[in-house]
Amino acid sequence: MADVTLLIPCRCTLGENPLWDEAKRIFYWTDIDRGEVHEWFEVTGQTRRMYRGPKVGGFTLEADGSLALFRETDIARLEGDGSCTQTIPFSDEGAERFNDVTADPHGRVFAGTIGRSETSGGVFRFDHDGIGRLLFRGTGVSNGMGFSPDLRTFYWTCSTTSRIFAFDYDEPSGEISQRRLVHEAPPAAGIPDGLCMDTGGGFWSARWDGSRIVHHRPDGTVDGEIAIPTLRPTSCCFGGPKLDQLFVTSARGSDEPADSPAGGVFRVTGAGQGRPVKRSHLFC
Repeated sequence: MADVTLLIPCRCTLGENPLWDEAKRIFYWTDIDRGEVHEWFEVTGQTRRMYRGPKVGGFTLEADGSLALFRETDIARLEGDGSCTQTIPFSDEGAERFNDVTADPHGRVFAGTIGRSETSGGVFRFDHDGIGRLLFRGTGVSNGMGFSPDLRTFYWTCSTTSRIFAFDYDEPSGEISQRRLVHEAPPAAGIPDGLCMDTGGGFWSARWDGSRIVHHRPDGTVDGEIAIPTLRPTSCCFGGPKLDQLFVTSARGSDEPADSPAGGVFRVTGAGQGRPVKRSHLFC
């Protein structure tokens, strides 16, 4: 049976992009609206704000251990001391900023955007040359993404329509094709937000305004859910020494009670196991 506890009472306005570094045993997350990136050290239990600046919609671990921050108008390399040493400019007339991102096995990054309209957002792929190639548009809020363990399927979330799609994924080229709908969430279940894959090929999807995370089989079928004691879970990732802990970020609304755990990071045990995240190769 799954067990849910409040791990970090950080009271984020918009906590997002949970990411576990298995080599350093550090958990990272961003508070988008405050323009902050934080880290939690598993060994000591201490937290540290390591960045404050332009909003960070998502980020990846680089192969050398730095972070690639996908911000409003660029991608920045964040060093361990909190300094941004390199940037890759980004401009797209349809986008307000980046949102969820994920690296593939070859170090490319699939990066979604928040659109200026309900259809102008989309997904870009950044190859090692740092150039963003538009894969598709048609969303206002591009969200959770992931690759199946056999690297044949790419999953993508459209929060605007509460739908999750699957694509055929060609690992050598990074191309995706054959888009198909695998899940449409009913309004009562909340809006699909960030997601993470498990070792069995299924995935967990956080539900904004749904107070839960939902488990899907590889074909998108729902086969379980876990209640999270906050209205707006935003995303999740596997972490811990055995990658068998699920870290869940959340957002805090202005109408939340003072004693609400909203905006905190929750830890879920008994929800399966994940794999180490793929690392990007944009700056190294």
